[in-house]
Amino acid sequence: MQKFPMTAPGLLRLEEELRTLRSIERPAVIRAIAEARSHGDLSENAEYHAARERQSFLEGRIAELEEIVGAVEVIDPSLLSGDHVKFGAHVCVIDEETEREATYQIVGVHEADIKAARLSISAPLAKALIGKKVGDTVSVPAPGGDRSYEILSVKFI
Repeated sequence: MQKFPMTAPGLLRLEEELRTLRSIERPAVIRAIAEARSHGDLSENAEYHAARERQSFLEGRIAELEEIVGAVEVIDPSLLSGDHVKFGAHVCVIDEETEREATYQIVGVHEADIKAARLSISAPLAKALIGKKVGDTVSVPAPGGDRSYEILSVKFI
């Protein structure tokens, strides 16, 4: 079985989503199906078909989350140290072309959220950063051409 590295907060977010889907969304869709069934002819009942489609989506997502949660390997970044970038690190980089600074935490695939500055370990930038240290420059392929970033700091919080 494949293990998924993840931080504890990432696992909590997935477990909360799973709880919500099981305890709130699933019963709601079952009620919607029952309600739509009570309207009679199912062959031309759009509400019924929409509810069944939603149920199919929910059951698929629940199964996916159960599989992921069952295969998580929790890694606590606060127990890590060093000056090299690795899973869980908060990395501050500067884009050498635009001079923009950005800080990302390198996290597991299933907890990545670029808007929250959580960068998937499988993202091109994260792959380029892994194993590097402060002062190193990495080149990352991008649609408009390669981008270069210098590592300003590496922290494990």
